[in-house]
Amino acid sequence: MTTRFSAPKGVPDYVPPVSSEFLAVRDGLLHTARLAGYSHIELPIFEDTSLFARGVGESTDVVSKEMYTFADRGGRSVTLRPEGTAGVMRAVIEHGLDRGQLPVKLSYAGPFFRYERPQAGRYRQLQQVGIEAIGVDDPALDAEVIAVADAGFRALGLGGYRLEITSLGDDTCRPQYRERLQDFLLALDLDEETRTRAQLNPLRVLDDKRPHIKEMTANAPLMLDHLSEGAKAHFDEVLGHLDRLGVSYVINPRLVRGLDYYTKTTFEFVHDGLGAQSGIGGGGRYDGLMAELGGLELSGIGFGIGVDRTVLALAAEQRTAGDTARCEVFGVPLGQAARERMVVLAQELRSAGIAVDIAYGNRGLKGAMKAADKSGARIALVLGDRDLADGVVGLKDLRSGDQRAVEFSSVRDEVVATRD
Repeated sequence: MTTRFSAPKGVPDYVPPVSSEFLAVRDGLLHTARLAGYSHIELPIFEDTSLFARGVGESTDVVSKEMYTFADRGGRSVTLRPEGTAGVMRAVIEHGLDRGQLPVKLSYAGPFFRYERPQAGRYRQLQQVGIEAIGVDDPALDAEVIAVADAGFRALGLGGYRLEITSLGDDTCRPQYRERLQDFLLALDLDEETRTRAQLNPLRVLDDKRPHIKEMTANAPLMLDHLSEGAKAHFDEVLGHLDRLGVSYVINPRLVRGLDYYTKTTFEFVHDGLGAQSGIGGGGRYDGLMAELGGLELSGIGFGIGVDRTVLALAAEQRTAGDTARCEVFGVPLGQAARERMVVLAQELRSAGIAVDIAYGNRGLKGAMKAADKSGARIALVLGDRDLADGVVGLKDLRSGDQRAVEFSSVRDEVVATRD
C-alpha cells in the first residue's frame, strides 16, 4: 500500500485560490515598506543558536520552549529562525551597514519557525513581513514604523483592527520599575514556573493569559506610571506624531511583547475577529540589542506582521485581497495546426507582459471554454482551421460574451484595448 504524505502538523499549505490572497497580503505589506524607503534583506533560514539565546532572551518562551534547535553534521548548534530582528542585527553588524548612512532601513519576508501547539492562526511555520530602522533614536521614526504597518493593513482593505501602544521605559527607569514589580510578584502565591519567570523577567508575568494570574496581577505596578522624564517625553512625542499622521491608537499600559529586547515604544495590532490569537502584528524599539550582539551602541525599532493572521483577518471581515485569476488571456486551439499557431501567439503576448494560458490536450470547444472560465481570464482566443486559413483568431470577451475576428498582427493591440 502506497503511503500518502501530508504536510507536517502546524505547517499550512497555501494552494490556489487562497495562495493569491497570501501573495497579495505579503506583497502589499512589503509595498508600503518600499514606499517609505526600506530596502530588501534576505535572511538565512537558520542561524547560530546563541544568536537567538542572546538576542531574543533566554527567559522567553520562544527560546526556552519553542525553538527548533539541532546539531548540524559539524556538531554546531543551529536553530531555525523564530523571528527576524536578531538575524537582521547580525547581518547589519557583519556587513558593516551600521557604519554607513543612518538609519539603516530594511524589510524582509518569509517563514519563521516555532514549536507551538497548532491552532487557527498559530502555526509552527509562520509567515511574516518585517521592517527594521536602525541607528537613530527619533520618535518620528517610531511613528513612521507604526504608520507603515497601519498603511499596509488599510491598503489591503482591513478595517476591524486596533493599535495598542505603550512604553516599556529605558535604562534610566526600567531597572527601578523591574525591582518594584518583582517585589510585588514575589509576594503573591505563584506556582513554581511563574515564580521563576518573575525572578528572571517579571514583565513577562504581566503577559500571562491565565485568568487567575491576570486576577492576581490586576493591581501590579505599571511601567507607564514610572517612566523617567526622558522616556515619558519620547512616548508623548511618538503619540503626537501618530495623531498628526491620523493613526488611531489605544494606550494599553499592560502591553508586553513576547521578546526581551523591547524598550520604550512598544505596540501591537489586534483583531478581535481572530479569537484567542488576536495579534496580527507588532513590534517596538530595541535600543540595547545591537550592542548585546557585539555591534555599536545604536538604537533600533521595527515590527513583524503575521501574513497568515492577516489573511485570516481579511476572511473574518469577509474581504479579499489580490486577484485569483491565473491569467488574462486563455487560448483555445481547435486542432493540431491551430495548437501550433496558438503556442507562438501565446508566447508573443507573454513577451508583451500579458499573462496567457492555453487549453492543452485534445479538449473540445465546450471543455476548453469551461477551462477558460475557471482560469479567471478576461479574454479567450479561439482558433480553428478556418480561422487559421483566414489569418484571424476569434477574440471573445468572457464577461460580455462578445466575440469578433482579429488579424494575427493586431491581436496584442486588441487584447490590450479590451482589458483596459
